[in-house]
Amino acid sequence: MATWFTEKQTENFGITAKVNRSLHKEQTDFQELEMLETEEWGRMLLLDDMVMTTEKDEFVYHEMMAHVPLFTHPSPKKVLVVGGGDGGVIREVLKHESVEQATLAEIDGKVIEYSKKYLPSIAGALEDKRVDVQVSDGFMHIAKSEREYDVIMVDSTEPVGPAVTLFTKGFYEGIANALKEDGILVAQTDNPWFKADLIRQVYGDVKETFPITRVYTANIPTYPSGLWTFTMGSKIYDPLQVPDERFQEIDTKYYTKELHNACFALPKFVKDVTEGD
Repeated sequence: MATWFTEKQTENFGITAKVNRSLHKEQTDFQELEMLETEEWGRMLLLDDMVMTTEKDEFVYHEMMAHVPLFTHPSPKKVLVVGGGDGGVIREVLKHESVEQATLAEIDGKVIEYSKKYLPSIAGALEDKRVDVQVSDGFMHIAKSEREYDVIMVDSTEPVGPAVTLFTKGFYEGIANALKEDGILVAQTDNPWFKADLIRQVYGDVKETFPITRVYTANIPTYPSGLWTFTMGSKIYDPLQVPDERFQEIDTKYYTKELHNACFALPKFVKDVTEGD
């Protein structure tokens, strides 16, 4: 008899995947972690029964989190990723030759450990000499940093458990302080079908903190609704004013130079979330 995993994305809706086997499951100090082998999506990382990443579609999220801000900034040298213990965003960050150091601040060391073991195509870049892996609280890491980073990426889970503080105005203000005078923030901000209020809140908080604030989207089929948003806050550089010569050829499966601008063209109902009805 087949085994299926269902993520209940709302009280009335979920997605289901056929499971071949469970590779590992444990309760860490912060959350329940499980690594599944699925028929459709390959290996799948779950945290508290929520899909974090899969081998088949992981490239979308990781590329869009990393390349949009890194091509917006003219010379990103020092990058911080808060969360993201699977290593996918770090892998994409390292494709930019200007990056001299990429710091990972992941609160749950077990996510790093089992991603390295079961998701080497995603986590392999964590061994790169330019990467500083810190098992630490990203909120506190930000609080202790001042004018240190060119780009900060918040690769968090949904705002539950240890990630709650990563969706507060105080956190974004701390990020602004941790960024250099021309720094850029990008954070994953969930989906507009089920979490419009969250997107509205984050957009408002970031807009009050950064001179330039923009929302962009990507299609990630294993995330709730499939339509995902990212919110960018920038001190100087507008992602819609990137000169052509700044775009360099890198190995991607989703992100392109043309998509860089196109992803900011929001469906009307998503635009209404940030601009009001």
